Amino acid sequence: MSTPSLTLLASALCLAALAASPAAFPPPGAEEPLTPQADALAGAWAANEYVLSSGARHPVRGRIFFTDGEWQVLFFVMDGDEPRRGSGEGGRYTFDGETLTFEHLHHLSYGRTMAGLPASPLAMTARDGEGPLEPTGVEIDGDALTLRFPSGNSMSFTRSSACCP
Repeated sequence: MSTPSLTLLASALCLAALAASPAAFPPPGAEEPLTPQADALAGAWAANEYVLSSGARHPVRGRIFFTDGEWQVLFFVMDGDEPRRGSGEGGRYTFDGETLTFEHLHHLSYGRTMAGLPASPLAMTARDGEGPLEPTGVEIDGDALTLRFPSGNSMSFTRSSACCP
C-alpha cells in the first residue's frame, strides 16, 4: 500500500472513531456519577506498546477513551516512524475492577505484515444492537494501564488526560 493510500486509511480511521464517539461528555449532573471502577478508567490514555503472546513487541501510537460505559480507540502499530497497522473501534463496556468487558459495536481496521502479525485486509463493521463481547484483563497502576486480551496479547497505555469532574 502506498503512502498516500495509508494516509487515506489513517484519515478514514480518524473519521470513523470521531463519527462513532460521543460529541462531548455530558454536562455535570446530566447523568449518574461514574462508578469507582469506571472512574479509574475514565479519560484518555496514550497507547505505548503492543506485546504479542509470542513475545514480539511493537510501538503503538494512538488513544483509548473511556466515559461511563462507553469506549473508543484509535491506534497504529508502528514500524519505526511508519504505521503498518491501524484500528478504530468502540462500543460499550463493563468493568468490575479486574475484568474489562468490551462490547464491539464499530470497528475499522487494516494491517500489513509485521513480525508476529500476518497481513489483515480492510475490515469495517457497524452495529446498532448488540456486539461481540471481549473480556479483557486490566491492570491500573497510577497513570499506567495494561490491557490483557483473550488472545494472550497485551497493550500498554499512559494516562494522557482525566475525564469527568
